Amino acid sequence: MSILNEICEKLQAGKAKDVKALIEQALSEGIEAKKILEEGLLPGMSIIGDKFKNNEVYVPEVLIAARAMKAGTDILKPKLVDENVQPLGKICIGTVKGDLHDIGKNLVKMMMEGKGIEVVDLGVDVSPEQFLAAVKDEGCQIVCCSALLTTTMGVMKDIVDILVKEGLKDKVKVMIGGAPITEAYCKSIGADGYTSDAASAADLAVEYLKSM
Repeated sequence: MSILNEICEKLQAGKAKDVKALIEQALSEGIEAKKILEEGLLPGMSIIGDKFKNNEVYVPEVLIAARAMKAGTDILKPKLVDENVQPLGKICIGTVKGDLHDIGKNLVKMMMEGKGIEVVDLGVDVSPEQFLAAVKDEGCQIVCCSALLTTTMGVMKDIVDILVKEGLKDKVKVMIGGAPITEAYCKSIGADGYTSDAASAADLAVEYLKSM
């Protein structure tokens, strides 16, 4: 088994220490950071995402795999900068104002990072103005909004409206998700995309970024 395949396997098993050791070994053998990322870490996280979609693994397995992914990317980041490797794109994500739930948001963030996307995590209780600022100041191409409460999902429309008002809606995509959200609601507020799970959200984000 090649060292890149080993990294992929160990990531899926959530073995952060092994992932780090194998990456250090791969770098010492002269393998480029970009190659380690694209042929070791990203495929491993992609497999976890697919398994999660198919109910073959659950949240705990995703979390430990993501932790191993982070351990690996922390080593690679400075090397990737040296190699001038660019992320696939940049998104901002947050749970909308009035809502403090973050498990779904965090899962989506991990899946997005697992696809090579740079993620600006705005946290929870995020106002439309904060999402707007992330688009303006950080250059985010996609706005991802999460809500678990029916009482807070209306804020998603405010986010779309503020982007329209500022003339930015045609430049960015708005993705929404959370337990009470539906495809019909997504269309009704003028958002661009809705998915029912974190792995599908990451796949959709990749589609959007590639078409931009």
